[in-house]
Amino acid sequence: MYDSNKEAAIEFVRGAGFVILVMGVFFTFVLLLSGPAEKKPEKFKVVDKYNECNVVRYTDRSNQWHYFLDCSGRETVP
Repeated sequence: MYDSNKEAAIEFVRGAGFVILVMGVFFTFVLLLSGPAEKKPEKFKVVDKYNECNVVRYTDRSNQWHYFLDCSGRETVP
């Protein structure tokens, strides 16, 4: 290998390293500015109280809401 070929190879490696560095910084900024990933909706969520029961909202697979009462913490009177 002649000196000019060595210099060309060194310049090529430096240029490729610089391009990789710039692209890495660019993609890092893009990921940081894009914000957090979207959270999945909760399937069950207590949204209110009715008497001594919790009103629970259930989200099914089609994102429809269904409401029901959860009185499991309430004592039953005979």
